[in-house]
Amino acid sequence: MGPMDTKALLCELELRPLKQLGQNFLVDPHVLERILDAAEVGLNDAVLEIGAGLGILTQALAARARRVVAVEVDHRLVDVLRERLGTCSNAEIIEGDILTLEITSLLQEAAYKAVANIPYYITSAVLRHLLEARVRPTLCVLMVQREVAQRIVAQPDEMSLLAVSVQFYGRPSVVARVPAHAFYPAPKVDSAIVRIDSHPTLALPEQVVSAFFDVVRAGFGQRRKQLHNALAHGLHLPAERVEQCLLRAGIAGERRAETLAVGEWVQLYRAFATR
Repeated sequence: MGPMDTKALLCELELRPLKQLGQNFLVDPHVLERILDAAEVGLNDAVLEIGAGLGILTQALAARARRVVAVEVDHRLVDVLRERLGTCSNAEIIEGDILTLEITSLLQEAAYKAVANIPYYITSAVLRHLLEARVRPTLCVLMVQREVAQRIVAQPDEMSLLAVSVQFYGRPSVVARVPAHAFYPAPKVDSAIVRIDSHPTLALPEQVVSAFFDVVRAGFGQRRKQLHNALAHGLHLPAERVEQCLLRAGIAGERRAETLAVGEWVQLYRAFATR
């Protein structure tokens, strides 16, 4: 379905894209194929789709997967989706805001993949919701703003809280750059397809992950400061205690947060957790 087809369908339905929901409908079939290829959907897979829109991707996923659960927040599109997918017995349309839904209960699957063309303004929130779910997706394929994609896959010297937050849970890679004209209406910036392969096990036990990110947030809280100063300020700890922990972790206090790899943050957390 090209831009004119999408525009015609919206006109026929007397609908217009809502800017407040960040609606940009994918209209490039080649990009659709890149998403499907990246997701590697097979007949045994359960798939969670976030932002089903007009159902173009939903239909393609349903043709390949065992089960598709598609979430759409725009109530105007839900009836359209149910009508268009009426013959797809393995596709379920859920009306709701994914950020208010408990993913594990929604799917009730031991393993699933997540595919999403999400509005730019909720990208970080959706990532956190997926990666922190009780049962995390084995694989995520997301359409995000190109700049955000670059931040997600960044390496030391250019790390950010977002990069650490994603890379703690999985291995991200940029699949393809997507030009603005691949959507209707065209956004003002280019996008990118990001694939995140979840780690089978986390580097730390689930019960300490929140405390781990307290340390990471403290480190990034004052990015212009050297790590020993940022941590002392952010964690409200004496400078001597922070210096001891950095020494125990083998990390120079003069470094800055953006230079640390995820593994170094794990070492640092363990140093702080050791009494």
